[in-house]
Amino acid sequence: MSFCDPKQTVLQLGLREGMRVGDFGAGSGHYALTAAKIVGDTGRVYAVDIQEDVLRALRNQAAARGIHNIETVWGDFERPGGTKLRDDTLDAVILSNTLFQVDLREGMLNELKRVMKHGARLLIVDWAGSYDGLGPPPERVVNEYVATDLFVGAGFHKVKDFRAGPHHYSIVFTAP
Repeated sequence: MSFCDPKQTVLQLGLREGMRVGDFGAGSGHYALTAAKIVGDTGRVYAVDIQEDVLRALRNQAAARGIHNIETVWGDFERPGGTKLRDDTLDAVILSNTLFQVDLREGMLNELKRVMKHGARLLIVDWAGSYDGLGPPPERVVNEYVATDLFVGAGFHKVKDFRAGPHHYSIVFTAP
């Protein structure tokens, strides 16, 4: 179930034809599929997830829609080299509904900085709270202020923030 419009949210990244985008914690692939349409045949989307079954479902969904520029990567973006991508590869990264699941934040930040080009854009979309069991448990919620401090503290520059539906916040950063 999606509570925000992935297309409207992804458009805030300023993606263009030919860009390379990572969707870390891709899950059902709403954002990967949306980004793939925007970056077109000359672009590439790397959908990274630790769950092989969701990646298989995403591959099937992309094929059914005639989308051929998504590469699924079974990997862990909290670990060094866990995305299996080369250094300075990505023009943009999407982290949607994943921050509350991240245990190794420093590892995640290091992997993001490794694979993102200088000035690349990062889109964070996450739960603004816990809504009577609809979102993560209250103790796992990473609110937008904590998220901002986390990324700014790691050298990312905050560009803007906006609401992504009634239950989510979004923040766009640029990579150091």
